[in-house]
Amino acid sequence: METLSSTEPHYIRCVKPNNLLKPAIFENVNIMQQLRCGGVLEAIRISCAGYPTRRAFFEFINRFGVLAPEIVEGNHDEKVICGKILEKKGLKGFQIGKTKVFLRAGQMAELDARRAEVLSNAAKTIQHRIRTHNARKQFIALRKATIHVQSLWRGRLACKFFESMKREAGAVKIQKNIRRYQARKGYSKLRVSGLVLQTGLRAMAARKEFRFRKQTKAAIIMQTRWRCHRASSYYKKLKRASIVSQCRWRGRIARRELRKLKMAARETGALKEAKDKLEKHVEELTWRLQLEKRLRTDLEEAKTQEITKLQNSLQSMQIKIDETSALLVKEREAARKAIEEAPPVIKEKQVIVEDTKRIDSLTGEVESLKASLHLEEQRADNSERRYAEAQESIEEKQKKLQETEGKVHQLLESLSRLEEKLTNLESENQVLRQQAVSVSMAPNKFLSGRSKSIVQRSAEGGHIVGDPKPALDMHSHSIIQRDHPEVEEKPQKSLNEKQQENQELLIRCIAQHLGFAGNRPIAACIIYKCLLQWRSFEVERTSVFDRIIQTIGNAIETQDNNDVLAYWLSNASTLLLLLQRTLKASGAAGMAPQRRRSSSATLFGRMTQSFRGTPQGVNLSFVNGGLNGGVDTLRQVEAKYPALLFKQQLTAYVEKIYGMIRDNLKKEISPLLGLCIQAPRISRASLVKGSSRSLANSAAQQALIAHWQGIVKSLGNFLNTLKANHVPPFLVRKVFTQIFSFINVQLFNSLLLRRECCSFSNGEYVKAGLAELEHWCYKATDEYAGSAWDELKHIRQAIGFLVIHQKPKKTLDEISHDLCPVLSIQQLYRISTMYWDDKYGTHSVSSEVISNMRVLMTEDSNNAVSNSFLLDDDSSIPFSVDDISKSMEQIDILDIEPPPLIHENSGFSFLLPRAD
Repeated sequence: METLSSTEPHYIRCVKPNNLLKPAIFENVNIMQQLRCGGVLEAIRISCAGYPTRRAFFEFINRFGVLAPEIVEGNHDEKVICGKILEKKGLKGFQIGKTKVFLRAGQMAELDARRAEVLSNAAKTIQHRIRTHNARKQFIALRKATIHVQSLWRGRLACKFFESMKREAGAVKIQKNIRRYQARKGYSKLRVSGLVLQTGLRAMAARKEFRFRKQTKAAIIMQTRWRCHRASSYYKKLKRASIVSQCRWRGRIARRELRKLKMAARETGALKEAKDKLEKHVEELTWRLQLEKRLRTDLEEAKTQEITKLQNSLQSMQIKIDETSALLVKEREAARKAIEEAPPVIKEKQVIVEDTKRIDSLTGEVESLKASLHLEEQRADNSERRYAEAQESIEEKQKKLQETEGKVHQLLESLSRLEEKLTNLESENQVLRQQAVSVSMAPNKFLSGRSKSIVQRSAEGGHIVGDPKPALDMHSHSIIQRDHPEVEEKPQKSLNEKQQENQELLIRCIAQHLGFAGNRPIAACIIYKCLLQWRSFEVERTSVFDRIIQTIGNAIETQDNNDVLAYWLSNASTLLLLLQRTLKASGAAGMAPQRRRSSSATLFGRMTQSFRGTPQGVNLSFVNGGLNGGVDTLRQVEAKYPALLFKQQLTAYVEKIYGMIRDNLKKEISPLLGLCIQAPRISRASLVKGSSRSLANSAAQQALIAHWQGIVKSLGNFLNTLKANHVPPFLVRKVFTQIFSFINVQLFNSLLLRRECCSFSNGEYVKAGLAELEHWCYKATDEYAGSAWDELKHIRQAIGFLVIHQKPKKTLDEISHDLCPVLSIQQLYRISTMYWDDKYGTHSVSSEVISNMRVLMTEDSNNAVSNSFLLDDDSSIPFSVDDISKSMEQIDILDIEPPPLIHENSGFSFLLPRAD
């Protein structure tokens, strides 16, 4: 046993590769059966399920200590170090024995991979340091040599420069001395002659001055004596006259004041009595006014009751008349019988007198009943007249209803036309997609066409004699096919490289801010002239369109910079106008007119598609001199699929930039609109008090319109930005039209939703702000403002209704047709019920108008009309490509000067303006 224990036995299992006992033949099934029966596979499975990898602590730390050097450097036990390394690397399922580490299957490979990664990183760091050291050493040596050469050369130049300066200083000094001598000599001669002349002239002038002063002094003495005598006599006369006139004038004024005081003493009592009478009269009038307001409603309610009572009384009186007439007939018959039966002596009876009195009373009652009947007939006539007026108003409303039905019919027709345009555009897009699919699925046709063009060019150059048709076969092994592709390959490569260089230069040029030539954007004109010169619109595949679109997209990423957005809106719209007037779709692809897109999401999705299979050598007309016609005039071009897609992408970018500019202005003025709908409390209080002081009023007005002036300032700055970037006035008008519509919606909805805004003083505040906006529109002129002021019609009419006086006297017809024709009945009812006068204390419209509004609102609700009284903001794009092309003028691109980046490049010589 000791002998066996001292040895290290190894077991070898033999496997038969085949049953034929021949080399190089392996029967997989037979071998697997032997391994399975011999227990080899089971032993391998057990080994893998357990711990196949076993390493001693020293070997494990020596190999994998680099994975955690901070743990190895610490004074820890080997067993603890191994456990910490494995835990740090996140391994699980391992076991640590007394002398070895037991690892699961695959864990050893993972540790080796991480060790290799650490070693590779260390090697890279060492290489980096060594290379840095070598490069710096070489650089220092080169710098020392360069500095030495520079110092020697600069010393030589300094010596030469010093010699030249020395010679020049000597020459200047000689010239200076000679010129100084000559100038001093001439000056001394001139000075002597001048002194002689001056002495003579000064002596003569002094003698003349002495004689003049002597004569003047004598004349002054004489004048003073005479003027003194004349002034003293005039003063004495004037003093006596003024004293007399002052006495008379003061007496007259005193008498006048005395009369005024007497009259004032008499009139003070009368004035006090008149003032008391007027105050009593005012109180009586206010009481009567309130009483009439109360009685008006009572009278309207009592009218119907009185009519019914009068009708009942009329019927009862008619019955009484019939009864009295029957009694009279009976009494007359009785009297006649009594007369016939009585003796011939006539005796007066009291009964007859009583009957006549009764008849008189009945006739009086009949006359009163006739008068009341006449009054009732007059009332009936008045009611018929009102009925006729109501019929006329109904007929007018029916006419308006017919007009609205005609407008609805026109709108339906325009909607059908737009649907037809939509179908045409869908067919256009389908044709474009089919062309794209045919281009991508037919490479053999492209190759054959390319080889045909190569053979034709070589034939024109004199390389092929005879019929060029056999050269179209790309797989033939003739002499022509072996020779001429080699001849044409070099020019093809040079043309492709030239094309790539010029395209790269154009993209770098338009990425800069090139500015404007007059009111024409330089970038758009250069892009158009280059694309037209290179015939990019007529090729089946090219990448220049995608690069231009990508450049524009990168430029407008900063959505807050309105200056950049306005610059690119001007360039994009101008380029789109040039494309609209130039491109002509080939076949049926471009016959459909442009339409207004409701959502550009699908088009921007197509922007990301690029022509990945674009061969760089297709557009061979890129080189200067390939076109003789140039780009002097706009001409129609047969556009292919890439050009049409580029036009659609450019249209989408024009709409996107327009929306970004409009939304930026909305964000800027939205905080101010919330402050502009309601007047500040202090300013409102000053308005309510009605102060008449001019200075206080002006200060209050300035404080009131501060927020409105902020909006006007924002609009002015925005307009200046658009003008500076020469944005087309058509687009500027559309922007401000939508902005004013947004202001109208925000202010009008806030007015309808907040009761504190529906007051008289608040209406005056908003009216003053609207006046500021109107003044801005007048200053901006119709060229840029357009119909923006008309977009505020809802808030203007609502504010006009708030500040109008005598609202209770207004009828519903006057309010809905004259004052506020745009507002609906729901909106008028909302404003009328929420109105309150905080300045004069007046009331809103009458209760009759309110009840009529309620009736109309119930009728509208029964007719299934929308009950929403709020306005909606329209954020759609209000123009199409056709609108832009019709509104903008013709652009002259002949005299556009190219920028310095491409001015000296021979490949862009066609951009230079011609001398003729």
